Amino acid sequence: MSPNDGSIELAYELEKKPPTLEAIFLGLQHVSAMFVPTIAVAIIVSGAMGVGAGDTTYLIQMVLIFSGIATLVQVFPIGPIGARLPVVMGSSFAFVGAAIAIGGQYGLDAVFGAIVIAALVEVLIGWQYKRIERFFPPLVTGLIVMIIGLYLIPVGMDYAAGGAEAPDYGAVYHLGLAGLVLAITVGMNLFMDGIWRILSILIGIVVGYVAAIAIGIVDFAPVAEAGWFAVPVPGRFGFAFEPIAILTFTALFITAAIESVGDMSGITAAEGRNPKHEEIRGGLFVDGFGSSLGGIFGAFPLTTFSQNVGIINFTGVMSRYVVGVGGVVLLGLGFIPKVSAVVATIPDSVLGGAVLVMFGMVMSSGLRLIFLNERMTRRNMVIIAVSIGLGLGVELRPEALEALPGSAEIFFGNAVIMTAIAAIFLNTLVPRPDGEYEAGLEEPIDGDDAPSPTDPAVPREDD
Repeated sequence: MSPNDGSIELAYELEKKPPTLEAIFLGLQHVSAMFVPTIAVAIIVSGAMGVGAGDTTYLIQMVLIFSGIATLVQVFPIGPIGARLPVVMGSSFAFVGAAIAIGGQYGLDAVFGAIVIAALVEVLIGWQYKRIERFFPPLVTGLIVMIIGLYLIPVGMDYAAGGAEAPDYGAVYHLGLAGLVLAITVGMNLFMDGIWRILSILIGIVVGYVAAIAIGIVDFAPVAEAGWFAVPVPGRFGFAFEPIAILTFTALFITAAIESVGDMSGITAAEGRNPKHEEIRGGLFVDGFGSSLGGIFGAFPLTTFSQNVGIINFTGVMSRYVVGVGGVVLLGLGFIPKVSAVVATIPDSVLGGAVLVMFGMVMSSGLRLIFLNERMTRRNMVIIAVSIGLGLGVELRPEALEALPGSAEIFFGNAVIMTAIAAIFLNTLVPRPDGEYEAGLEEPIDGDDAPSPTDPAVPREDD
């Protein structure tokens, strides 16, 4: 890390193109980290609603296809739509509970009708982001990034133990596989250089997968059952527009927007900076338009994937072209179910060893954003304490909010939303002491006028 600008040592910067073969493996590394969580949303919702095997397979395919499309648009924008950052898109667990509840009461047509309409709130937020940008200084965005990493760590532990619903949860062989992947990933990252370091996560997962096959816990039956080709069909499940369903999903999409701002902040933190207004706006446009379009074809809501932010900061590979390769791979997996079924056989415990360190890196990125831009004054320490305390509190003890109405419980029971509300409220209302500005600055710098650490005019460590 450079002591001058706070950036990490990047093997490949945003606009750098790795050699083709290397880029393919780096893209696969991103896909391997988010593949199972992405398809799990479709599997969980369809299972809870008793959807048939054919429709379940179709739902999985649509999630992969539209994740690939949205990822490619984030990397290679279409006009103002897209962040031009290495943002990996996938389906979010944040929508699972609402999808099951609404689907059970009104049917899948109401779920997809609500997605198509409610997702557009992210477009509105992106369009008006310049007006609300001042509410998201580094202290606030850093806290949002931190809570994303912190509240996902228990999910990583569930993976490491074999999966939250696994009958053999916590079995020694699951913990052993997770430990093996973790040891290889961290060891190669810290003690090796070049391609071995930046591919450490993928190599760890491959070794863990081979070990899982060797001990006989990989089931290849779904591969034989999967088809060879799939085509999207608009309106396959129909559409119904229920006001309660739309309002519920609107609240969740607001949550997703805040989380996406945090994820993009975590990505640009690798360069020692906050995301630009155009990057946030373009990224939220993809979140909104991508989810709405995907809903028409039967894809669950899309959002930025936090573990891939961790990969960027862990490996030092920020190249958007690498993530572009990942987007192409996701498209291919969506159109060829047979191949995606092979990837889906990777045991949760193998992925757990990798995602634990990724989620930890997300949290570390948030810390870096705060410490690079803010002094640890009493004011700021209180804001950090209250925001993280409330965010983790509602995440770890959701039953504390059971007396609230259903929609309010969903909204305020989200760790990211609660942290963001507390941080924005306190940062706006509590004045800074006279003369206190962001750390290292003589006077406040206004968003778009702030120099970028990548600007040639800003001296860097290696200049």
